Amino acid sequence: MTISQLFNIANLFVLPFWALMILLPNWKVTRQIMSSYLPFLLLAGAYVYLFVNSTTPENAQDFSNIQLADVARLFADEKVAATGWIHFLVMDLFVGRWIYWEGQKTGTWTIHSLALCLFAGPLGLLSHILTDWITKTFFPKFQQDETATVAEQEVSSTGT
Repeated sequence: MTISQLFNIANLFVLPFWALMILLPNWKVTRQIMSSYLPFLLLAGAYVYLFVNSTTPENAQDFSNIQLADVARLFADEKVAATGWIHFLVMDLFVGRWIYWEGQKTGTWTIHSLALCLFAGPLGLLSHILTDWITKTFFPKFQQDETATVAEQEVSSTGT
């Protein structure tokens, strides 16, 4: 498998998880899938593979005393760029999963934060933190009602 193929597969691999969290957040299947760490293990495996195959004595030395010019030069190499990109995919999806579960637990609206996290990870995280703060500060009753609704759905889906 080429670096380009692995890059393309990784990009496509994450999309169903984002789609489920954004479009079907309260679906039982979404909750089951997002409770698993398997997607992260697979992406992390691709990352480790690329990391090992892109590390050379020269770029390892560059990483030991990193400067912006070194980073720019390192990312000019396709292997290093693919490694960095899969790093972003893993971490953004992990943060997105955290945002998703926080929204499920607290009833905080997350669609906008998840969409931002998909395209610009840290902006999605900031959006969720701000949305959570606004919800807790200005709409505490709404958050409690939503949390109760999620808990009721979980109880009814388990039959207890």
